[in-house]
Amino acid sequence: MLREAYDAVMNDDRNAMSVLPKTTRFQIMTALAFMWSVVFTVSVGSYMLFGPTVIAHLAILVAIFFTADIFRRAKSRASHHRDAMRNPRDGTALYDDVWGS
Repeated sequence: MLREAYDAVMNDDRNAMSVLPKTTRFQIMTALAFMWSVVFTVSVGSYMLFGPTVIAHLAILVAIFFTADIFRRAKSRASHHRDAMRNPRDGTALYDDVWGS
């Protein structure tokens, strides 16, 4: 089973590129090998920075959720700060004397 899986990807006579000319298969397989080498190198390098990366991502997520919570709370409050100073029965102002005169 492992051999069939290996051949399905790595054996250019049995994989999906078997219909292409040998030179083209070699070029494509070389490009894919280079790509996967870069991918694995970057992933191994990122494991060395895993702790700081996790902390940075957590900080970003906390900031996003904190901002969303502030926006949600602000939206659920009164539409205007003066609405808190209105009589709920008739809508008139309770204390409209701003200057104290």
